[in-house]
Amino acid sequence: MLALIIFPIVGVRNIFYLEVIFQISVFAALALGLNIVVGFAGLLDLGYVAFYAVGAYLWAFFGSQQFYVLHYAPGTQPSDLPFLLAGDTFYLFLILGVIVAALVGILLGLPVLRVRGDYLAIVTLGFGEVIRVMANNLDKPLNFTNGPQGITPIQRPTMPDFVVDWFNTVFGPIVGHEVSAAHMYNLMFYVFALIVIIVIIFVTRRLDDSKMGRAWTAVREDETAAIAMGIPLVRTKLSAFAVGASFAGIMGVLLAANRTFISPESFSFMQSIGVLAMVILGGAGSIPGVILGAATITILNLQVLQGFSLYLNELRQSDAIIPIINFAWKDLSTQLDPAKYQRMLFGLILILMMIFRPGGLIPTTRRKRKLDQEESK
Repeated sequence: MLALIIFPIVGVRNIFYLEVIFQISVFAALALGLNIVVGFAGLLDLGYVAFYAVGAYLWAFFGSQQFYVLHYAPGTQPSDLPFLLAGDTFYLFLILGVIVAALVGILLGLPVLRVRGDYLAIVTLGFGEVIRVMANNLDKPLNFTNGPQGITPIQRPTMPDFVVDWFNTVFGPIVGHEVSAAHMYNLMFYVFALIVIIVIIFVTRRLDDSKMGRAWTAVREDETAAIAMGIPLVRTKLSAFAVGASFAGIMGVLLAANRTFISPESFSFMQSIGVLAMVILGGAGSIPGVILGAATITILNLQVLQGFSLYLNELRQSDAIIPIINFAWKDLSTQLDPAKYQRMLFGLILILMMIFRPGGLIPTTRRKRKLDQEESK
């Protein structure tokens, strides 16, 4: 009820809130995918955002004029070129994003999943940076990604006119103003993200209760014992990477269509760290936990930090003075803006969670029982 009715109505009343809700949905799906790798299989992946980039660039290339840029002289304006595919093929690419990202996850896993622990983390970190650097440099000799300038415009799926009219007729009195097609597009992508999350939760729960899920748990707890019990180690790890990567791939396609622009800067190492922080904050292996972790960090980053920075900026432009110490707000350094300390905040969250609540905000039953046993010893 809250996600299907209240959030959309609040979102169209204020487009910023709809953007925050959409980003929460995107990062919740990414956190659920990384939760398969980290929480279920116990594999530390520091390059998870690479699969996100694969899905985004897949639709960005085929859903824009970038294909034709390869065949035209340098300097040709994209506005002079046709789109390669119709916008409605976006729905097909949602499925292709799942398949291609899963295949990339398998290709990554084949050479690297024979290593463990810190070595695996270093290799996956390198893989994530390789994908980002490739996207940054594949503008020559053939321009596949348009380099650091990014790809734009990227097509969105067409939306029938009657959808806007229907929404204004039914919800117009509640919203308080007429909703434009641009607002409806943002609402449509939120609904898409919500549907994807529901499917991901269903698939994750089914996998957790399956033979494969029990194999992931066994590998996470003790690889040597899992091998002794006949569990194929490499195949089990590959399946975790493939499933987790597929979740990121579909959200990458969704992001590219929603933003109509992507660049390598959208897939930095800090994005992977941010998603990992969501998993750890919520509770590795816990489905509701990682969703709560994604919502907490996204709101903290977009609402709290950005809002506080804007408030301080307004104070700097005024003549306000702190009475007790007689300090003028306009003399406050911009280096103290909270938005600039995102990385420090992520690190502080991880440290505090490991000290005071290692199981996360909503730990799994198995994890909670294990921690209780360790504390009682």
